[in-house]
This record gives sequence, structure tokens and C-alpha cells, in this order.
Amino acid sequence: MRKIVVGICITLMVIFIINKCSNKEEILIQEHSTLIEKQIKNVSKLVVTEGNFSEVFSYKNSKAVFGDLIEVEKKALVVVNAEVTVAYDLSKIEFNLDEENKTLTITKLPEQEIKIFPELEYYDVQADFLNPFKAEDYNAINKKVKQQITKKINASNLKSNAENRLVSELSKFYILTNSLGWTLQYNQKVIDKVEDLKL
Repeated sequence: MRKIVVGICITLMVIFIINKCSNKEEILIQEHSTLIEKQIKNVSKLVVTEGNFSEVFSYKNSKAVFGDLIEVEKKALVVVNAEVTVAYDLSKIEFNLDEENKTLTITKLPEQEIKIFPELEYYDVQADFLNPFKAEDYNAINKKVKQQITKKINASNLKSNAENRLVSELSKFYILTNSLGWTLQYNQKVIDKVEDLKL
């Protein structure tokens, strides 16, 4: 009888210890996943790169009046200094947390947000009484300037610099997951080192 009571006590103690340990692990995993989620949500809009572009732009517009008898012209010389920012809204990162396998999977990164802030100075503005400068002319100049600056941005290394900055920001997620014993995945592959984070 004594052996049976001792056996029951030992069994109960083993069950109690196993229960305690597994509970602790579950709470720890939940804490880790909450910490990872908070870390991702805390990073919001990230302005990663700024650049300045200058351009001298010549605007001409002519139209015929009184049939084709007279052609009147208006023109202006425009000096443009534009500040350009490239940003990512990191609150738009899409991710999955697999608590069972301790894996953070980044499923989608936000698009680059390119903003152009042009300052236009007009020189040598010439317009005829029959063909004056109007609001649509200034709008056309502004649109053309933004198109020209966009071409310059595409030809520069501004976008690739922004991507490099984003990768360095994402490396913080790798460091965090790694320190907690989790795995980071992106582009359907496991990230084993920071260098694997390529866009």
C-alpha cells in the first residue's frame, strides 16, 4: 500500500512539473510574439533618402490669332530647385507570426513614396496681350518640371540608396528575432544573416 501511495505522489509531482514547464514556455512564446509585433508597429514612416535637384527649364507657347494671320508667343525661363524625399511607410509591412514554429515571415513590403517639392523662379517672362500667361500655363510648367525631375531621380542612385536604408532597417527585425531564438523569413527563404535581406 505504501508503495502505491509513493508511486501516486511521484506521478503527481512529475505531472505538476511538466505542466508548469510547458505553461512557462507558452507564456514566453506569447511574450516574444507580442514584443515582435510591437517592434514592427513602432516603426512608422521612414524617410530614408533626401536629394536636391536643379534644372533650368525653357517654356514656350505660341498660338495663331485672327485665323493664321498673326502668331503670338509667350515664353519664360524657369530655374527649378527641387527637394526630393524617398520614404517607406513601415506600418504597411505585412507579416505572419507563427508562434508554434517561432517564425516571423515578412510577406509584403511597402512601396517607395517619392515626393518632389519644387521651388520655381521665373525669369525673362514674355507674353503678348493676345496670349497672356494663365493658370494653366503655370500648371503645365509645374507638371513638366515634375516629369523632368522624375527622370533625373530614375537616372540617379536615390532609389537604390533608399532600398539600402530599408534593408538596414529590416536588419533590426533579424537581430530581434535571432536574439529571441525565432526565425525570420522573407521572399520564401530563411534569413540566416543580414546580407540575405535583399529586395
